[in-house]
Formats: sequence, C-alpha cells, structure tokens
Amino acid sequence: MEMPAINLKAIVLVHWLLTVLGSLVLLPESYAWGNFSVLAVGVWAIAQRDSIDAVLMFLTGMAVTILTDIIHFGIYYKLTNIVAVEHFSAGMAILNLLIKPLSCFFVYQMYRERGGDYSVNFGFPSVSRNRDTYQSIDQQDESSSPTNPFNQAQDSKPGVRTY
Repeated sequence: MEMPAINLKAIVLVHWLLTVLGSLVLLPESYAWGNFSVLAVGVWAIAQRDSIDAVLMFLTGMAVTILTDIIHFGIYYKLTNIVAVEHFSAGMAILNLLIKPLSCFFVYQMYRERGGDYSVNFGFPSVSRNRDTYQSIDQQDESSSPTNPFNQAQDSKPGVRTY
C-alpha cells in the first residue's frame, strides 16, 4: 500500500497553529517552550532537505513532546470552573496531542526516504554477530606454507636492531 506524501511543511504548520491555540490559557509556559522548540527543529529539517539528523531530531522531539504533553494535561487540566476560552485552548492542545503519533509516522517515512536506516544508531559501540569475515582455524591459508609459517618474505634481510 502506497503511503500518501505528506509535506513536512504541512506537518510543522499544523502543529504550530495547534500549539499557538493550545497555549493561549490553561497550560504553563513549559508547554509552549517544549513544543515550539521541537517545531524549530522541524523548520531546520525543512531548510536542510538532505539532512538525516534534522529529521531524526524532529522525530525524537515529537515523540518526547507526546509524553510531556500528557504530563502537562495530567497536572494542569482542571474540570471545574472552566470558561469557554479555556475549553477551546484545551481542545486545541488535545487535538495537537492526538495528531502527533500520526505525524511521527509520516516524519519517520521521511526519515527513511532521506536515507535513514530502520534501526536507529546512536553511536554506541556494539558487538555484532556477523561471522562472515572470520576464518576457520582448521583451514590453512594458501599463501602460508609449512616452511614459512609466519608468511614472511624470503629474500628480505632482517632489520638492524638498535638497543
């Protein structure tokens, strides 16, 4: 099934609009700072069309703001004495939160299109189980012979040792 092509500009624009409307009242400044910071990374991903790192950072930021938005709603959303503008602001912030997983899916598709691999590598050293490059101990190499076990050149003179 072919995935529809969603423009990164559209994703950033929609989340910017919903963040602006969601941060009118009710939620603290940390909600706006977190979401606008991630959207700034999204603008960087738009500006550098071939950068894999920009898209990966935008995807990671979107995933982190899903968690922080849930925490913000859990702490600051109140059920009593809410005026209409607070209902509207909370509704836009919740809509922003509901759209984020879908946006993360599309941003991940863009990450793969830009050349990112399926497994994300954060640069930590790892041990691989690829044994294609290993040679068996039982097999001898053709270049080494029993008379020349260390594969040294026959005509070479030993170097001068200085002690």
